[in-house]
Amino acid sequence: MQYAIEDGKVYVLEANPRASRTVPLVSKVCNIRMVPLATEIITAELTGRKSPVADLKEKKFSHYGVKEAVFPFNMFQEVDPLLGPEMRSTGEVLGLADSFGLAYYKSQEATGQSLPAEGTVLITVEEKDKGGILEVARAFAKIGFRIKASEGTYKFFAANGIAAERILKMHEGRPNIVDAIKNGEIQLVINTPAGRLSKYDDSYIRKAAIKYKIPYITTVAAAVAAVKGIEACRQGHGRAKSLQSYHAEIK
Repeated sequence: MQYAIEDGKVYVLEANPRASRTVPLVSKVCNIRMVPLATEIITAELTGRKSPVADLKEKKFSHYGVKEAVFPFNMFQEVDPLLGPEMRSTGEVLGLADSFGLAYYKSQEATGQSLPAEGTVLITVEEKDKGGILEVARAFAKIGFRIKASEGTYKFFAANGIAAERILKMHEGRPNIVDAIKNGEIQLVINTPAGRLSKYDDSYIRKAAIKYKIPYITTVAAAVAAVKGIEACRQGHGRAKSLQSYHAEIK
């Protein structure tokens, strides 16, 4: 729905009864033809025919599906990859597995941004994200990753008993974050945006990650999923499994 509001009055500009690109993927994961089913439900209401809702049954799934958007940032290395209201994705991919972590890992593989199995993770987050990043850092340390952190994040980790190596931001001198990325010293970047009120622009960190093909993460939620994915992949990536095999396990 698209609205316009003028002088307290709401105008409907557009109403589109449509399914997003997510619906086919959800249908595929669940083995439910959602568009025909939704159409039957709508037409039943209009024509007075029996609605198929009464025949729907709850099902149990032993697998997970993770949809990931594909972005063209590798083609535009000077563009900050932060997302906003604009449609920037060029498609979607789907990761399927018996655990959420492995499904997420596979979804990242499909985008061409595979998560590293080992190495060093750079963590530099804003104040509002520090509470959520603690468990992420502990989880990375537990599976053997080395941690590099910018000044504020480094001090926060030290105060909470997490071992990390301090690294300079670009305005603080050299060698700095960009040098470390360029020299292959960092295998994963976790950087939440500073926002417009920040004195310094951290977009160069994300742009450097794109330029040197280092996977990057810009939210705490994605960082949580990433460490779960790496841990799950270490336990076994698993053999390729047909969609029909996943559907056969739905009860």
